[in-house]
Amino acid sequence: MAEESNSRVSTPEEAVARIAYLASDVIVSVQPSLASDSEFSTHLKRFAGRKDASLVAITSDAVPEILSVRHNTDPLLSVFSPIRSGRLVSVTTTSSTLLPSIAHLYTLANLPVVLHVALSPRNSPDYSAITSIRNSGWTFLQSQSLQEAQDIALTAHALAIRSGKGVIHFFDPASASRSTPIVAEDPAVVREILNLDNVRRFQSAPISGSTIYVSDGRVPVVADQPERLTNRANGAPSTEAEVASLNGTSHLSSKSSQISGTSSPSSVSVATTIEPAAPAITSEDIYKYATSTWATLNELVGRQYKAFEWTGSAKAENAVFVFGADATLFTEAIASAQSGDAFAGAGVITARLYRPWLGATLIETIPKSVKKVAVLEQVLRKTTRWGPLLIDVLTSVKSGPGGIETIVGNQLGYVTKTTVRQTLKAVFENLVSEKPVQNLEVGEKEQPQQTPEYGLEKPKLETAYIKILDQLFGDRVYIANSLDADNAGISNTISASPEYGFGALLARKERRQKFVGEIKETAGSGQFLTEAPKRALAQWVANADDVKKAEEAADNAISKLDIDHSSTSMGLLENKQFFRKQSLWLVGSDAWAYDLGNSGVHHVLASGENVNMLIIDSTPYSERAAADANRRKKDIGLYAMNFGNAYVASTAVYSSYTQVLQAMAEADKFNGPSIVLAYLPYFGEHDSPLTVLQETKQAVDIGYWPLYRWNPDNENKGKPNFSLDSERIKKELKEFLDRDNQLTQMMRKEPVYGPVLSEDFGTEIRAQQKRKAKDAYNQLLEGLFGAPLTILYASDNGNATSVAKRLGTRGRARGLKTTVMAMEDYPVEDLPIEENIVFVTSTAGQGEFPQNGKPLWDAIKDSTELDLASVNFAVMSLGDSHYWPRKEDKIYYNKPGKDLDRVLSNFGAKRLCDVGLGDDQDPDGYQTGYNEWEPKLWEALGVANVDGLPDEPPPITNEDIKLASNYLRGTIVEGLNDTSTGAISAEDSQLTKFHGTYMQDDRDIRDERKAQGLEPAYSFMIRCRLPGGVSTPKQWIQMDDISNELGNETMKLTTRQTFQFHGIVKAKLKPAMQAINRALMTTIAACGDVNRNVMCSPLPSQSKYHREVYACSQKISDHLLPSTTAYHEIWLTDDNDKKTLIAGDAVQDFEPLYGPTYLPRKFKISIGIPPHNDVDVYAHDIGLIAIKGEDGHLAGFNLLAGGGMGATHNNKKTYPQVGRMLGFVKTAEVHIACEKVMLVQRDFGDRKNRKHARLKYTIDDMGVDVFRSRVEDLWGQKFEATKPFHFDSNIDTFGWTKDETGLNHFTFFIENGRIEDTPEFQMKTGLREIAKVLKGEFRLSPNQHLIVSNVKDGDLPELKSLMAKYKLDNIQFSGLRLSSSACVAFPTCGLAMAESERYLPVLISKLESCLEENGLRQDSIVMRMTGCPNGCARPWLAEIAFVGKAFGAYNMYLGGGYHGQRLNKLYRSSIKEEEILEIMKPMLKRYALEREEGEHFGDWTIRAGIIKATTEGRDFHEGVAEEESDEE
Repeated sequence: MAEESNSRVSTPEEAVARIAYLASDVIVSVQPSLASDSEFSTHLKRFAGRKDASLVAITSDAVPEILSVRHNTDPLLSVFSPIRSGRLVSVTTTSSTLLPSIAHLYTLANLPVVLHVALSPRNSPDYSAITSIRNSGWTFLQSQSLQEAQDIALTAHALAIRSGKGVIHFFDPASASRSTPIVAEDPAVVREILNLDNVRRFQSAPISGSTIYVSDGRVPVVADQPERLTNRANGAPSTEAEVASLNGTSHLSSKSSQISGTSSPSSVSVATTIEPAAPAITSEDIYKYATSTWATLNELVGRQYKAFEWTGSAKAENAVFVFGADATLFTEAIASAQSGDAFAGAGVITARLYRPWLGATLIETIPKSVKKVAVLEQVLRKTTRWGPLLIDVLTSVKSGPGGIETIVGNQLGYVTKTTVRQTLKAVFENLVSEKPVQNLEVGEKEQPQQTPEYGLEKPKLETAYIKILDQLFGDRVYIANSLDADNAGISNTISASPEYGFGALLARKERRQKFVGEIKETAGSGQFLTEAPKRALAQWVANADDVKKAEEAADNAISKLDIDHSSTSMGLLENKQFFRKQSLWLVGSDAWAYDLGNSGVHHVLASGENVNMLIIDSTPYSERAAADANRRKKDIGLYAMNFGNAYVASTAVYSSYTQVLQAMAEADKFNGPSIVLAYLPYFGEHDSPLTVLQETKQAVDIGYWPLYRWNPDNENKGKPNFSLDSERIKKELKEFLDRDNQLTQMMRKEPVYGPVLSEDFGTEIRAQQKRKAKDAYNQLLEGLFGAPLTILYASDNGNATSVAKRLGTRGRARGLKTTVMAMEDYPVEDLPIEENIVFVTSTAGQGEFPQNGKPLWDAIKDSTELDLASVNFAVMSLGDSHYWPRKEDKIYYNKPGKDLDRVLSNFGAKRLCDVGLGDDQDPDGYQTGYNEWEPKLWEALGVANVDGLPDEPPPITNEDIKLASNYLRGTIVEGLNDTSTGAISAEDSQLTKFHGTYMQDDRDIRDERKAQGLEPAYSFMIRCRLPGGVSTPKQWIQMDDISNELGNETMKLTTRQTFQFHGIVKAKLKPAMQAINRALMTTIAACGDVNRNVMCSPLPSQSKYHREVYACSQKISDHLLPSTTAYHEIWLTDDNDKKTLIAGDAVQDFEPLYGPTYLPRKFKISIGIPPHNDVDVYAHDIGLIAIKGEDGHLAGFNLLAGGGMGATHNNKKTYPQVGRMLGFVKTAEVHIACEKVMLVQRDFGDRKNRKHARLKYTIDDMGVDVFRSRVEDLWGQKFEATKPFHFDSNIDTFGWTKDETGLNHFTFFIENGRIEDTPEFQMKTGLREIAKVLKGEFRLSPNQHLIVSNVKDGDLPELKSLMAKYKLDNIQFSGLRLSSSACVAFPTCGLAMAESERYLPVLISKLESCLEENGLRQDSIVMRMTGCPNGCARPWLAEIAFVGKAFGAYNMYLGGGYHGQRLNKLYRSSIKEEEILEIMKPMLKRYALEREEGEHFGDWTIRAGIIKATTEGRDFHEGVAEEESDEE
């Protein structure tokens, strides 16, 4: 910070922050919240952000550590650990934290900690915060101007270092801020004042001790260091003898005997001389050190300071001792006094060194002429009759010489320039009166209204739980310590505390009891105008303690009182809130888990009162390790369960909304104290819900934040008290349950939880596992001949793993002793002793190592000690030279392999051969580069020419798996029964797709689970087969039950017009399948290489016609269904493995349509009903366009073939395609025509290359005419000529519509198809309530929305009421949002490269202001997003599409047809949000200005020359706006 020595400082907080930064290793920055800066922290963060160097910090970059701590979380706890480890600590805070921290102040007083305290409230500070702690053993220094704030802050640090004792520097920030800006102190001056020898002496001697609340016995002692000698003129004694002659004493000297590590007793003899212990620091020593520091400061900068300052005439007879804000006001007023003023010629005394109190120095400071002294104390909360300063002055004057005759105490209020003369007049007239009044109040009592320094605010994110309380209990809920409550002038800091809230709740309960008594009396004898109120009140009194009955009776009683209009009725209605049995709550934060707040929690628990506490913990899981161990945040749940009389629940709204509801409802019913712990982690107020979700999932999954409920009432019901709602719990909770013997009972009842409840993992154990595994393998290889070869791989898609394993097999065949393992499993300390080692790595993200390679890479690149001179190595790297097409991004191509090759060579390792570079763009992909590299490796190892090498079996393909599966059985049953893992085998995971389920894992927590030594959090996605997307209300409720009981409490409406469930663990997979079948649905062929769910336009406006078309979708679906009985055998059996068949027994396994290997790839059919192309009919293997006959009925279909959305980034051999017209087919023959198209694909599709296996490639290779003829040959008929049709959109029409029969339909907006409840929007609950009363049906939209159909006019009011109640009738969204769609992507899709469903709404929100500005809010622009190029949300047909390329990066496509008829084209590659917004905003503005009447966005981008039109899939990669470069 040397360059700042001439900069200007404007506020005392800035001056103090700067000195603290220069003079500290650690600064504890006490803030209103972690999201809000204090007046100090803004400057501290600025210094640290610039990497300014401290003068004392011993970190590598000399930047001190800034610890940000919330003011109400016991901030001084963060001081103990660093100060005891030999790091100089300072604290920046307001005075509001002092009293709550008093226990720590006594413990820390004998450690060199500096507290910089800005007195509060600002403008009228309360000095009682200082006087209340004056006897805590600290040294107290006061500054009163901006310059003083800087100089005294420096003095405080020098004094703490020199004395070894704690120093509190306090100041009034408002009065000091009125000073003119000053020059920042020169670091050279600061260095001189601090004395770095003393600093290093302290830093080199850590202090023993671990106690926090009890003194560890340390006593600062006098170090044998001479003080700077100064001249008398500088205001300090010149010799130690003169210091000793001062007769002022202090009672603050410590009494304990331990000698500080900073002491250095003199060495007198090496023989038998017994050296005396160094004396403890006394008040005189503090004074000596302070005056010495000030003398040095005077010599360096010319500014003088004394322990007490006298301002005024040396002959004054009267004086004021000011201990309050802005003493300068008094000195200026006295200096300008007229001769007739009562205070003319008086002097002013101020204390610079307030503690230790040096009475003799004070007497010496006051001129002998002074006879009367008025003491002014600005103490707003007076707790004693005599002010603390008055007692100090009286004691000093009484014990010392001098002529002072009268001392009068005054209580100082708020004083300004305009009122100071009046205040002085009152003070001095009283002082010189015959009988002065003691404790006279002067100044204004009423201080200006101001915001507290650390006022409490309700974080916006935390309102989630409050909303749930409101939803559950409505008018019944009463939050005693709500920040919105009127608490009669009590500060919200106090009113929000658990103690205050508890008292308020007790008062509330007492008031209701009185109200009940009043009602009893009134019901019998009250004067009403009618008799109705008496009967209603009597009924209410009888049920007053029953929540439900009291609620019903309350409505009746209130209505009767309302119409009675008597004075008695009016009086009762003033307290009508007490008619309801209120649900009483205290709401707090994790601050209550620290010691300063925990006493209030204790009071509630110990009282046994029926009070509910909601405690919200916001500590992010990823920051838990960084938390100071000494901060000792208590586990309130464990603490409460030990009481035995309390209901306890641990919840997390972003993990299980249902469990939160259940816990709150149970807490309300429990007759006693209830504590609901609620997890809501966030780093700042502006965190996205996605961040909160990811942090929550990690915390819950690992067991850091277990979900559970503890209900003592269950014991009376014969149930366990403890219910575990998540699968893992932390160690402390497990120990408690073991003690209570509940865990054993639970494990006996729920054996599936046994293993996970008893698991404990640690780094050392994992390291030992790695070591033992490697050693065991090495022993196994000892008997083999040949050189050793270790092969390590890092892979994110399996290619590198396959290469490494194949290389290992080939090495063993050549006689080498090969070991193959993931890089993350390899102990880095073994690297120097390897003889031959090979690394195979793929490339992730922006040239990064895959996740299972990062730990080893980090260990290698950060090492400074590796010596690999005896190691031979080779590297094979896999990548894609076109993945990052911009020239400046070419460095990412195979970057991990290149970096590893370079670093290993730098450490002295010898290359066996040059790094191999596999490129996905080569003719054979990465195999081209690999096949060139492998022979060089064998040559270098001397095993190139080996005879008799066995033939390698070809790699197992999907075709092999299908053929060997026995019609889709495989070993699925065995895998389901294997409880040792949550997964199934890779081969079975390919087969389960045919059964409608994919194995996935939660990628949000994948890395954390890996770090914990756990397998991925495997679960399964289940997709229903639902032709045409039509569901009955009963089926909807059944699907809702499945998601709640067996899934992750959400449902997904997919772009294939069906239900999809996520988060189903393996043990619940079979029950879920059975539940779906009980709902008369199925999942077979919802995925896999078969015909999948047949889609059909919902068409609510033409109900009769829709029914005819819909019947065809069912007919086609049933006709193309696989015939295997494996589905029934595996899923639909009871506990005795007896089949429970829903649709009858199948006679044998025979696939007349599919054969044993089924289709080469997936096969999709959709039916569009003009003019609505909401199914994207061009995007599927078969697209059927319904043609209405002249009679108004369905005549048949135009048949398109060869559409498909899948592609691979940067692989021009893959592309999306639109369907090609084959002709018209009549209704009666459509299922047969579809069959024949599918059979031609079965027989001619590419079964060797799955990237080339879809029907679109078959038709493109064969030609449309040839393909059509083959279909007609099989069919035995010819396609008729295509019938005319017209499409005008491919989006949904939202809101109400009436069909030709008079029935009503409403299309809900379901963003990206996700059905879930949140605190803000109870969509899932609302739709369930609608399903309970709906007499029509639900239709799922291909755009992921939902239609409630066939509603009669008479049923509309009830339905509309429910829709309004749950906000489901809201369709007032931007046209862009209404036209958007996204796939699931993260966290469950294993193919996702970037976010999609969770990010698209965020991106649209950031564009909507631009839409509004340009008049485009209502315009429909089709925007779609997917996490990968597989195209599940059909992005290639959107006007604007974003396709995931890497985490946070997307390819942008433009120019799709609004009607779904034209593919889009690449516009920009690998862009992130900032670039997306920079592109989109000007483009939208230009579109608004340039578009023609009725011109859609996609058409405009082509006309405007922004993008070229894509005529069909084969020119998808031609003429793109951003050509890919081949340069490296």
